[in-house]
Amino acid sequence: MSYFVAILHMVDIEKSKEIRPDHLGYLNKLEKEQKIFAKGPFADGTGGLVVYNADSYDEAMTLAENDPYIVHHARRLELKEWSIIE
Repeated sequence: MSYFVAILHMVDIEKSKEIRPDHLGYLNKLEKEQKIFAKGPFADGTGGLVVYNADSYDEAMTLAENDPYIVHHARRLELKEWSIIE
């Protein structure tokens, strides 16, 4: 299992407000499946991030692309693999 950071850059603040309940529902479902390591908005309002637990970049991309924020073009996705240094 690897970690992948999905940076969700704000594109449309009004659309983001409208889609937020669906976004949170989607993330809650993935949390129950243990696919989420961390999540939260940026304090400056420019977007947020989700850290996915996934077996591959492709799996993480699929999870991120199915986020309602991305599906409805309220946010722009940037996905990177993340290495935790212990």
